[in-house]
Amino acid sequence: GPMSSECLGNILSITLNTEDFEDKYFSISVVDQSGIAWELDEAMASQCGYTVTYSSWSSIEFRASALSCHSHLEKDVFIVTVQINTSRTPNMNNATTHLKSASCYYGLWSPRELLCESNYMEVSVRREIPQTVKDFIQDEPEDWTLAFPEAKAGKASIWQIVFHQPEEKKALLVSDAWSAGYGLNATDTRVLLRIPYTAEQIQLVEVDVFLQYQGINFSAVRSSTFYRQRWMILTVDTAMACPVDGVDYTNKTIIWTVPKYIQLLSAGVTSFKDVLVEVGVDLHKLSGKEMASRKYALSNDLNAITVKIPIGAEGGYYKTSVSNGQHGAKYTINLFLEHHWEDNKWGLTKHTIIKEIETPFEPVELAITSNSNLSARLMNATVGMFLPDVELVNLTTEGATVAIPEAVQHGYLTYEIRHANGSKAYVIQVSLDAPSIKKEYMRADMRAYTLNVTLAFITHPTRETFAVPVITVTAVKDAVLPKAKGFCDGRNLRLVITRGNVDQNWLPFISDWNLTPEAAQNYSYSLRDNGTHLAISVPFLSSHVNYEDFNTSGIKASLHITLKDGTTLANRKDFSISCIFSSSELIQCLPNGTVVITAVKLVGVADLDTSLLVLRDRRCKPSQVTEKTATFKFNVNTCGTSRKFNSTTMAYENDVLYFRPGNDTPVYRLKFICWYAIKQTIDVKYESKKNPPPSIKPGFGSLALSLKLFKEKSYSDPYQESEYPVVKYLREALYFEVELLQPKDARLELNLSDCWATNSQSQDSFPQWPILINGCENSEDSYRTVFHKVNYSVRVKFPQHLKRFEVRMFTFVQGTTLLQE
Repeated sequence: GPMSSECLGNILSITLNTEDFEDKYFSISVVDQSGIAWELDEAMASQCGYTVTYSSWSSIEFRASALSCHSHLEKDVFIVTVQINTSRTPNMNNATTHLKSASCYYGLWSPRELLCESNYMEVSVRREIPQTVKDFIQDEPEDWTLAFPEAKAGKASIWQIVFHQPEEKKALLVSDAWSAGYGLNATDTRVLLRIPYTAEQIQLVEVDVFLQYQGINFSAVRSSTFYRQRWMILTVDTAMACPVDGVDYTNKTIIWTVPKYIQLLSAGVTSFKDVLVEVGVDLHKLSGKEMASRKYALSNDLNAITVKIPIGAEGGYYKTSVSNGQHGAKYTINLFLEHHWEDNKWGLTKHTIIKEIETPFEPVELAITSNSNLSARLMNATVGMFLPDVELVNLTTEGATVAIPEAVQHGYLTYEIRHANGSKAYVIQVSLDAPSIKKEYMRADMRAYTLNVTLAFITHPTRETFAVPVITVTAVKDAVLPKAKGFCDGRNLRLVITRGNVDQNWLPFISDWNLTPEAAQNYSYSLRDNGTHLAISVPFLSSHVNYEDFNTSGIKASLHITLKDGTTLANRKDFSISCIFSSSELIQCLPNGTVVITAVKLVGVADLDTSLLVLRDRRCKPSQVTEKTATFKFNVNTCGTSRKFNSTTMAYENDVLYFRPGNDTPVYRLKFICWYAIKQTIDVKYESKKNPPPSIKPGFGSLALSLKLFKEKSYSDPYQESEYPVVKYLREALYFEVELLQPKDARLELNLSDCWATNSQSQDSFPQWPILINGCENSEDSYRTVFHKVNYSVRVKFPQHLKRFEVRMFTFVQGTTLLQE
């Protein structure tokens, strides 16, 4: 069953296995001879001679003195009945009752028996031969004066105690002493006084030990007990003393010293003789052979008894302890010492001292090991070893705390590993793909998975708490790096980066410039990111393009993009695209003799200042300058321009030059030529009419147009830059709007001539499909373009400046095969 009993001298021990009461509330009561159960609390236990203590990780020990309040004495046997109530609720509803009755043979009593329990002191003396005033050296005649009137007036069962304190003497009747927490009992042959360590009359007395620097403190009470027996008033000396300290810890050894001669217990004694000294653990006496096997040492000197126990030795046990939140352990051993001596006053005295010794706190490092199962994509962390008195109660990750039974709902599986010696470890298992697992790119194809969780533990029965942070990192070969492909159209360099699984927080940089959507817009760059692809488009003539070389075949330009870690800004991946652009992109030869030439800074001339570029006539300086380009605008008859003729053309030549200060030899030369036809015949048809009708005259000018795609037929919500590319299904409607932005002249009307679709971003690529032809829908189209009327509104001030039309989604095919870019 859950309880077992044992007789250990004049003490009954009942052991309860706490595993039988797991997850239950319980109370301990003592049953008297009338069958009434008295529930134990600390005050009652110390007054009545009961002790409740944990004797190991999984057991509670109940001890009862032979003369405890509810003991039933029959001849040489004492009987104690214990009742255990258990319930699953703290109010003890629907409690289950367990009864245990045990009897012990208490043997022959010594004339005086002294017991030092962990919560009380007890003295019992034989009263067969009363002492006279003459014999009672400790007390003075006034003790009798204090006691006599009450004793004379009282009944035979009423008796009194006189406490001797340095400043006064205090007499208490039995009822008053009981109310003050003292335990009193009298049998036909013995008088007993039980004193809790919390009693008011207890004094702290220091007892010197020979050759020791400091004495040993005792809790002591000097008292005389008076009682009436027939016509006599009798008294007994009920002085008591128990050691408070006397324990030292040296070289991993417990040293317990108990003085042998305590004057308080030897008042009137003139001769003293040792009879017996025995030591035991858990009230079990140990033989010399048993002590030697455990490496215990007992020395009985003239003045003191010394017991030495190696810390960690058999007989004791370790229990978990917590200090300032740190996990550690203490070694605990329940020793007892029994000392018998004879003197000329008492004859034989038996002094039993029960001492629970607990070593100071020692921190214990906890091992944390990682043994992940990569094939199953599981992280495993083992924490421990722990003693059996530790329980894992909750875990905290990413600021959220969850109880262990609920942890599996958050992806965490926990379980215990128990070992034969009672110790245990805890295993935390979580998927690599759990949201709380931090993933970080390491190198090449490696990713680091970090488990960061804090485990909270509680100790039993002390209910101390401590936390263990668990951080383990597992390297896995599953990194997918981003890839890129690049291409160029007539005026732009383009990179399309396909995202991997490691670059979610990597940022695009050009040199040290972070290419954000806002920054790209400021430079008229294009930056689109749909989560899986990052598309970047940069014009050929821009400050972030590098110009590596130019020759007769064209200009070699390159764009370099670096993806950097969004937290550390460390370089993660570099991409680049290089293309050859036509040199005609740099020069415009206008019919009116004006030349616009753009010179570019080459990578090989790092110190070139574009603002210092000049033409042959050094007074001709650039009209527009950037970090990498300089633009000149001049007439062919100025700036040192030379010309050459042949039979059909006239060529104008000049050079863009760069001179370092103090040097007349240019380090940079860009030669350019404009050709004009000498003879050119143009046929002009002229027809004169009278009063010609009004007509639109063709002309030249600068127009600003926009083409937008809208979400609905209402044309109220256009797609934003961040929403591209737009995904549509076949035959789903696309709503386009073309608007004349500048100039805002009410006399102008916008008319669309031709509109076509291509399979790439280049307007000149093939295949093509016409949507509008000469302003009309394509008659060969299965789903013809539909025009929508534009009306005046708050947004539309000039309806004639807008054209709206609807096109059905289609795809290019060749035979039965879809064509994709």
